Amino acid sequence: EIVPVLNKIDLPASECDRVAEQIEDVIGIDASGAIRVSAKTGVGIKETLEAVVNLLPAPKGDRAAPLKAMLVDSWYDSYLGVIVLVRIMDGVLKKGDTIMMMQNGSKHHVDRIGVFRPAMQPVDELGPGEIGFLTASIKQVRDTKVGDTITHDKRPTEKALPGFKPSVPVVFCGLFPVDSAEFEDLRDAIEKLALNDASFSYEMETSAALGFGFRCGFLGLLHLEVIRDRIEREYDIELITTAPSVIYHVYMKDGTMQELHNPADMPDLTYVDHLEEPRIKATILVPDEYLGDVLKLCQDRRGIQMDLTYAGSRAMVVYDLPLNEVVFDFYDRLKSVTKGYASFDYQMLGYREDYLVKMSILVNDEPVDALSTMVHRDRADTRGRAMVEKLKDLIPRHMFKIPIQAAIGGKVIARETLSAMRKDVTAKCYGGDASRKRKLLDKQKAGKKKMRQFGKVDIPQEAFISALKMDG
Repeated sequence: EIVPVLNKIDLPASECDRVAEQIEDVIGIDASGAIRVSAKTGVGIKETLEAVVNLLPAPKGDRAAPLKAMLVDSWYDSYLGVIVLVRIMDGVLKKGDTIMMMQNGSKHHVDRIGVFRPAMQPVDELGPGEIGFLTASIKQVRDTKVGDTITHDKRPTEKALPGFKPSVPVVFCGLFPVDSAEFEDLRDAIEKLALNDASFSYEMETSAALGFGFRCGFLGLLHLEVIRDRIEREYDIELITTAPSVIYHVYMKDGTMQELHNPADMPDLTYVDHLEEPRIKATILVPDEYLGDVLKLCQDRRGIQMDLTYAGSRAMVVYDLPLNEVVFDFYDRLKSVTKGYASFDYQMLGYREDYLVKMSILVNDEPVDALSTMVHRDRADTRGRAMVEKLKDLIPRHMFKIPIQAAIGGKVIARETLSAMRKDVTAKCYGGDASRKRKLLDKQKAGKKKMRQFGKVDIPQEAFISALKMDG
């Protein structure tokens, strides 16, 4: 049962009749009796609550059946441990019961149960249809997965509730502190965030250019931005975020398959048969006047158009897109070409084979792992050229010339040379044979060559940040 509700009707830009018409066009339900609500002014609140009571069906459940409860949400409390929000489908949950999580088989002793009114209020039991909370001295949120089925240890239910899918990280990137002395603070911040976020995974990694940091997995780009902003704002740690990457499936010639999380770990191509990349089904709602720009953007990102429909003056475009093209700056570009009027949503489609290669960036013939990326071979030359041109402006000049190269395997596809700072060694030569000047210049040239051989190029942190922000 669906009850249509139009919210925020107090806003000057609200168009209730047009939105009700859109609901009928897009969803296909009658919106003529849609409740008009402003939570700010209180209009329509009573009508909404009455509709919930009168129009929505009452919950059905059997008190005598074995306990079957859905884990709705969970969060960490520093005093009580993990608090679990549950909805009882069948059976009765009481304080002191021993419960079992059906997904991982873990067992816990229930310390307290209660309901929110809206403050926490203890109760003796929760029956079918009721929503409440329980605490059971659980230490980490990752032990309580949303959608899991909770049952009694001694008298379990036969079948778990359908539809449970464990959260799987989709986007990966490295988080490094700008000041390497803040590494321990970053570790504490990440551990605290992980207590409350089961879908956030992390492991320690080290980079020659950036020092110690963490390789982190996220559900998507929004999740990545939220975690990064929380670390910077709540824990006051300045971060460098490496280029976000996705999980690739690398099929070896011996028939095995490896998951590739970090482009720097790409195995030798002589042993690789083919690579598969994750694809997404992207749904974009956009006003008609910006449709051409959106279609061009999706085509540029190797998209395949699946559908194009209209709901009033708004177009709904459905595209099959490679996820690695979306994780760079797709959302920013979409907002920019549509002046912020487009909405974007995506779901995973699966994996598909494509001609993907690892593009390495070499500075003074040394590979920089943090700038390695997986790219489509057809786009590699353009992206490599753009990256080396940008780095040429970002890396400060040294006493010796520095080659900056983009390479695929052993083949260099783009190169820029950062010229050396030079001292005028011939300034004191007045007149005389030209060979005197030549001798001094050759001596300087030999010194520069030796310096380049042993010199270390310092790449400032700002260079990494700016290079990774580049528009693909």
